[in-house]
Amino acid sequence: MLPITDPAQDVLQYGRIQPLDVFFKPKTVAVIGATEKEGSVGRTLLWNLISSPFGGTVFPVNPKRPSVLGIQAYPSLSAIPAPIDLVIIAIPAKMVSQVMDECIAKGVKGAIIISAGFKEIGPAGVALEQEILAKAKAGRIRIIGPNCLGMMSPIQGLNATFASAIARPGNVGFISQSGALCTSILDWSFRENVGFSAFISIGSMLDVNWGDLIDYLGDDPATHSIVIYMETIGDARSFLSAARAVALTKPIIVIKAGRTEAAAAAAASHTGALAGSDEVLNAAFRRCGVLRVDTIDDLFNMAEVLAKQPRPKGKRLTILTNAGGPGVLSTDALISQGGELAQLSPETQAAFDAILPAHWSHANPIDILGDADPERYAKAIEIALKDPHSDALLVILTPQAMTDPTETARRFVEILQKTRYTKPILASWMGGEGITPGEQLLNDCKIFTLPFPDGAVHVFNYMWRYAYNLNGLYETPHLPDEEAESRLQRTEARQILQQVRAEGRSLLTEYESKQLLEAYGIPTVLTKIAHTAEAAVEQAEKIGYPVVLKLNSTTITHKTDVGGVRLLLQDAESVQNAYHAMEHSVAQKVGPEHFQGVTVQPMLKMSSGDYELIIGSSMDVQFGPVLLFGTGGSLVEVFKDRALGIPPLNTTLARRMMEQTKIYTALQGVRGQKAVDLNALEQLLVRFSQLVMEQPWIKEIDINPLLASPQRLIALDARVVLHPPDAAESQGVKTAICPYPLQYMGSWTMGDGTMIMIRPIRPEDEPLLRKFHEPLSEESVYLRYFHLVALSARVAHDRLSRLCFIDYDREMALVATKKDERTGELEILGIGRLSPLHEKDEAEFSMMVGDRYQNQGIGTEVLHRLVKVGRDRHIKRIKAEILPQNGAMQRVCEKVGFHLHRTSPDVAIAELHL
Repeated sequence: MLPITDPAQDVLQYGRIQPLDVFFKPKTVAVIGATEKEGSVGRTLLWNLISSPFGGTVFPVNPKRPSVLGIQAYPSLSAIPAPIDLVIIAIPAKMVSQVMDECIAKGVKGAIIISAGFKEIGPAGVALEQEILAKAKAGRIRIIGPNCLGMMSPIQGLNATFASAIARPGNVGFISQSGALCTSILDWSFRENVGFSAFISIGSMLDVNWGDLIDYLGDDPATHSIVIYMETIGDARSFLSAARAVALTKPIIVIKAGRTEAAAAAAASHTGALAGSDEVLNAAFRRCGVLRVDTIDDLFNMAEVLAKQPRPKGKRLTILTNAGGPGVLSTDALISQGGELAQLSPETQAAFDAILPAHWSHANPIDILGDADPERYAKAIEIALKDPHSDALLVILTPQAMTDPTETARRFVEILQKTRYTKPILASWMGGEGITPGEQLLNDCKIFTLPFPDGAVHVFNYMWRYAYNLNGLYETPHLPDEEAESRLQRTEARQILQQVRAEGRSLLTEYESKQLLEAYGIPTVLTKIAHTAEAAVEQAEKIGYPVVLKLNSTTITHKTDVGGVRLLLQDAESVQNAYHAMEHSVAQKVGPEHFQGVTVQPMLKMSSGDYELIIGSSMDVQFGPVLLFGTGGSLVEVFKDRALGIPPLNTTLARRMMEQTKIYTALQGVRGQKAVDLNALEQLLVRFSQLVMEQPWIKEIDINPLLASPQRLIALDARVVLHPPDAAESQGVKTAICPYPLQYMGSWTMGDGTMIMIRPIRPEDEPLLRKFHEPLSEESVYLRYFHLVALSARVAHDRLSRLCFIDYDREMALVATKKDERTGELEILGIGRLSPLHEKDEAEFSMMVGDRYQNQGIGTEVLHRLVKVGRDRHIKRIKAEILPQNGAMQRVCEKVGFHLHRTSPDVAIAELHL
């Protein structure tokens, strides 16, 4: 057995080693630009630092004064007699580069650059930023800013900003790109009694970016939720990678400026960066489990409710009220935003009949009538909580003559304390000062309250959409079709693109486009090329009438614009006439050189169960390739029924894309029509995603229409545009999410001669990993985890999904698999994992080989391959902790070149320096 620590625990362990601690827990801080000038940034910074008890020492730096605010000042950083952890820079931008030289010489690890005058002023500012960044990287200095307010760690008592006061301690981590908004939020938080674990103005994100801070706050036990004000996303891959890793355990809520074109332009001007498509940004947020909200009020409401309440399992809400009007308004708000009213079960109906007056509403919303006393409320709440058809409960109270808001709240709390509930509960105690004590009782019991019920419904709609997107990230996809996967012709596809590029072209002909699709297992309609009218007739005779003629051109992207499509041609004469008419139309509109003949295709008959879809991909300036799915055909731009997604896709993500469109309802079968084969459509979308990710020269590609029916899926037309022929390979696609690393996939022969496959793990492997754990012996489990772990804990979905749904940018897990010759089923023989430390050039590895397959070299080979991954990623040291009695693991490490030594009697350390 080859054990190390649990990879799921490793991730938590790594988070405790954080280079960004220099910003949040510094021991020594120097203020460059400290001054006594009233109202200056330098004076305010110094005063805030010395006024808050963060436990460190502050050193003012001012070459013209012996002291500042009564504290000894130093003429330069080098003159300070102590080591410096953090430097705060508040001097003109042109002087910052020189200060960075001093920071390197002093061994400083972190700098907050408050100064403005960088990329926001244009090319000169950009050049200055790059000069500073180069020096910081050479000196291994992390930078927050420039052009920022600074940051606070209220729990530590650190106020490294020029704001007027330090934020209250709390459990919300707040990050903002706008310093001015930070001060506004700070003032608001004092009024609303909101506290923060961290309060950060990130500025222009020269170095430390969203991903870095999300990682840090994700590991911080004091932070329960992360809220972000964003103007630009910056490094999209870093953001998505960090957000995907953290979102499952801590909610990340974003308000993003720039929904409209005018606002996007203003944000770009303010931060000196380009803004991407807002629709694409929404797709990216869905893809990584981030909740996007529209208002600052929503931002903090959602942070609070998601920290207090469980996530709903669906969008069905039960509304319980003592007044009909608020219930109706709540229903309108719920349905209009995509939620649903829960249908009361017969058992629930009967239970309400037993305790409510005869004229209660007998439906949801549950109107328990205006004379409801606390006892009636309590009984009704208890019944509503038990209804299995409901995903959440909203309780509304309006002050009426018989109403006792405080006692009702007290009984509400008593019910919750004796009931095990797993669904979110919201409340709206409507009224003035009289409801305040009751509202406070609910808040103290972690029941989120809002003054008006439609606002509470608005919060619930955010909650179920957030849960839906988050669940999609870790829902186990269907196992891929191994046979279909083996038929993919990646090399042939690459050769098609290379030939087009060699000819100096960026546009594929329709025939070439369909060849490309066929290489990835996407069926296309039979297509033949004809360069003369006679040849077109000959091909039509072979195919059989009726036929379709389409323009064959290496330069024209949209054939219909130049009369390049002729349908329903019934005989040779109509084919000849169509050919000549098309040739004439193209010559007149764009020139004869753009006509290179036609393609001839069968005219497929359409029935009422056939649907025209569009599947496509185009490049986004921030996120790289973005996928599109929706209603296709000639009116695609009119209907605009589409969903966007960030590749790569698995079958779950493909289905989620489909579900966002209106056409999806029809695809499931309506008015007696059979459903389209949705599983096959999922697989087609996955293969299309693979094509986009694996062929980086593709700039744009669309299939329109893709004919979908219960019997078939077939691409009728396709268009592919490549990056310019003169583009270098390094300018190829930069995907927002790391693609499946095919380069680490390869076969290997075991000691007994059996051929196996060693490849990166994938989400679809969860069922295989569960079977892998089932036969493990107690000894193997003990050696693997350093203690016995129950099978139920090892194969829990939450755990296995985390081990299978990895971000290949962050870690690598390799599985050794083989197909059972008797059953044809795949099985996992062993698994190894390499997990880099946060922002370190070090990594830890873990290994496990099944009992039946030990001593056949699998562990050694997997570890060899993990070491190669480490070298490719410029890791300098790989290590692992091993139990002394685990001789098998120690021998494997020695074979691969690791050095073994003891740090204690109970643990051996294996280390390899690369």
